[in-house]
Amino acid sequence: MSASARFNMIETQIRSNDVTDVRIHAALDAVARERFVPSSKQALAYADVPVEIAPGRYLLDPRSFAKALQLVRITAEDKVLDVGCGTGYSSAVLGRLAKNVIALEQDADLVRIASGLLEGQANVQITQGALIEGFKGGGLYDVIFVNGAIEAQPDTLLSQLEEGGRLVAFLQSGAQGRATLYLKEQGMVGHRADFDANVPLLAGFKKHLGFVF
Repeated sequence: MSASARFNMIETQIRSNDVTDVRIHAALDAVARERFVPSSKQALAYADVPVEIAPGRYLLDPRSFAKALQLVRITAEDKVLDVGCGTGYSSAVLGRLAKNVIALEQDADLVRIASGLLEGQANVQITQGALIEGFKGGGLYDVIFVNGAIEAQPDTLLSQLEEGGRLVAFLQSGAQGRATLYLKEQGMVGHRADFDANVPLLAGFKKHLGFVF
């Protein structure tokens, strides 16, 4: 069941949405997505919708996830910070594309679940902490992958990029969300919006409104 479901997901949601990187296809095919969702939601594991894994926390839909992976151009030498790893699905996939992955999660229950599901994946390290703060203990990163929508530029995370490093997140403005690629070059960070994607807001990344007089 799951092997055919993964095949169908890749054919109908990934290839058909211009994700051409065969390394991404192989990584998605290697990870059983249904293992990372609650048993009550397993029927939705391969559907083209975000899947709730805990109150207010979601697995990105396959299309948005795969297109963001391709946008950020992960190489086999990259060190990746996976922000909001949830139950660990994104980290399991990233671990097949990159050299090392630090999986950052702030919810203790999700950390425990991810630790169990990622056991044996030697190049993935799980750490608990506030998502918006990133993980300075890991040094600087070639890639930072943000699993959800944000409402403002994530400056703290951007400060943890290596020279030439990339960060991908889904920048939301009102009802509109767009996958956005940030790139650090010569110490400066630029960004460009790419594809439209409405994904759930990630915990801690809501814009704080200032006082209005």
